[in-house]
Amino acid sequence: MVEFEQAKDKIMMGAERRSMVMTDDIKESTAYHEAGHAIIGRLVPEHDPVYKVSIIPRGRALGVTMYLPEQDRISMNRQHLESMVSSLYGGRLAEELIYGKDKVSTGASNDIERATDIARKMVTQWGFSDKLGPLLYAEEEGEVFLGRSVTQTKHMSDDTAKLIDDEIRQIIDRNYARARQILEENMDIMHAMKDALMKYETIDAGQIDDLMERKEVIREPAGWGEVSKPVEQPEEAPKAETKPDAEAEKKADAEPAKSESADKESE
Repeated sequence: MVEFEQAKDKIMMGAERRSMVMTDDIKESTAYHEAGHAIIGRLVPEHDPVYKVSIIPRGRALGVTMYLPEQDRISMNRQHLESMVSSLYGGRLAEELIYGKDKVSTGASNDIERATDIARKMVTQWGFSDKLGPLLYAEEEGEVFLGRSVTQTKHMSDDTAKLIDDEIRQIIDRNYARARQILEENMDIMHAMKDALMKYETIDAGQIDDLMERKEVIREPAGWGEVSKPVEQPEEAPKAETKPDAEAEKKADAEPAKSESADKESE
């Protein structure tokens, strides 16, 4: 069962990089970072359930918070999208609240990129801006042929471009502030989740439930303590040492004596 769970995690979260050496300080900051993602993901509405949180390096990431949708999402509504933006900023905010603005790491670069991309698409493609309305303002990508450029930008005024930037900024600021407030109100959970991650390295949904309920003792991860043992090969019985018979030994001793006497007789 443990091997099955590890194989599933490898497919969903990427292969572990156990060879990568992480100091305790980096492990701790990574644990706070991932705890920030998980707490926001659990407390904002219409967010996918948190499946696992890990501080084991996988791929290019030092840690990962994995969400598992309850069903296939064919489309997304505004509330779900804004909740995603909030949870993406949870890691950076956790670092800021624990270590201060000057100690925030670059680990949130991909989170910032994804959050900005969601906010931009909400405004320019999906019509979630009341001021701009349901119009397409995004760049259209095209193939290069017959002298056509790689990208074809739809013409817009400078005022419209500024309004787009302002609308994107409002979405980011609103969800950044919401995420900060959630973490400030749940600092005790964040510290407890950090401790659990430092102990187990990976925590599952059941443990996250215990932490969110502020239980003093949380359950161990599923399969904790189970170690896959190699298949034991049956041991061969030790072979008894074969000793020559007494008669064979006598025969062997007698043969050289006969040859000596034969030589003497021939002389």
